[in-house]
Amino acid sequence: MCTPREAAVKELFGKLADGTEIHRWSLENGGTRLKVLSYGGIVQSLEIPDTRGRHANVSLGFAALEDYVASSPYFGALIGRYGNRMADGAFTLDGEAYRVNVNDGDNSLHGGAQGFDKHVWDVEAFTSGSDVGLILRHTSADGEMGYPGTLRTKVTYTLTRHGDWRIDYEATTDKATVVNLTSHVYWNLAGEGNGSVYDHELEIAASRYTPVDSGLIPTGEPAEVAGTPFDFRRTKSIGEDIREADQQLVYSQGFDHNWVLDKGVTAEPEHIATLRDPSSGRTLKIATTEPGVQFYSGNFLDGTLVGTGGHLYRQGDALCLETQHFPDSPNQPSFPSTTLRPGQTYRSTTIHSFGV
Repeated sequence: MCTPREAAVKELFGKLADGTEIHRWSLENGGTRLKVLSYGGIVQSLEIPDTRGRHANVSLGFAALEDYVASSPYFGALIGRYGNRMADGAFTLDGEAYRVNVNDGDNSLHGGAQGFDKHVWDVEAFTSGSDVGLILRHTSADGEMGYPGTLRTKVTYTLTRHGDWRIDYEATTDKATVVNLTSHVYWNLAGEGNGSVYDHELEIAASRYTPVDSGLIPTGEPAEVAGTPFDFRRTKSIGEDIREADQQLVYSQGFDHNWVLDKGVTAEPEHIATLRDPSSGRTLKIATTEPGVQFYSGNFLDGTLVGTGGHLYRQGDALCLETQHFPDSPNQPSFPSTTLRPGQTYRSTTIHSFGV
C-alpha cells in the first residue's frame, strides 16, 4: 500500500485569455493518482493499476487548458448550480418564476453556459491522518445564470489510504434556491483512448428509471426497468442491449438516463453501482447519498476531440455515472426536492472505490 509523499504538488497548467493562471494539483495515495485543475474543479487525470500493477489514466480529458475552454463536453468537471437538464430553462419556487440560461436546445444543461465547470475555483491542499486531498471553494452570485441566492459551495476531494476517491459537497444560500451538484468524469477502465467501453460490465441497484421525451427531459413518471434495456440489476455489458429498437435509446442514441436508486436518499453513502473492465480487470464501485445516478454511454463523442493520450474520442469511448438528484426536479413535484433554503446546508457524498 502506498503512503502519500505530500499533500499535493502544484504546477502552472495554463492561463485563460484574461491572464488568470490555472494550476494543476497532483495527489497520490493508496495506488491512486489524481490530477485536478483549478479551472472547473476538473479531474484532468485519474490513474489506477490493473491486475499486473500497471497504471493507466481511466478518465477522458485534454492535455491543454485551451481545449477545456473551447470544446469540452464537461470532461471531469464539477457541475452546478444544477446538474443535468432543466425543462425550458424555467422553474417556479415559492410562487416566483425564474428563467435560467438555456444552452441545450430549449433547455438548460448543467447550470447553463457559464456553469461551475467554467469557473476558477479556490483550491487548498490538505492532509488528514493517512488521507490527502483538496478543498475547492466557489461563490456563485445571486442571479448568476438566472439562479436566485448567493450560493457558497465547498467541495472536498479526498484520496484515502486505500486509494478511494471521495467527494463531499456542501453549499449554503442566502435566498431560497435549487441545487444539484455532481461530478462529470468520463470513465474508461481500460485506459482513456483505448476504444469502446461497450464490453465493460455494469450493475446498478435500481429497479426503476425516469423515461425522457425527445429533449431528454423526464416525462415525470418513473418506469420499471424489468424487461427493458435499462435493467442493470444483474451485471451485463454496456453493449448487450444498447442497439435494441427501444424509443428511449433512440432519443439519446444510447443510454443517457437517470436511474432511480432503490436505496433513495441516505444519510451515509451506500453502494449503488459496480463497473468492471474484463480486459484489465480494473473495477470501480460507487457509493453515494444521492437518490439517482445518470448513466451516460458517451453517445455524443463524435471523433472531433483529441484526448490526453493523443487519440480521437469516438462514440462509446467512455461512460459517465453521475450521482445526483433527478433531472428537472424543480418542475417535477413527485421527484425528491432540490430546494435549499437559508439556514440549511446542502450535503452530498460520493465514494469511488477502485480494485482489480
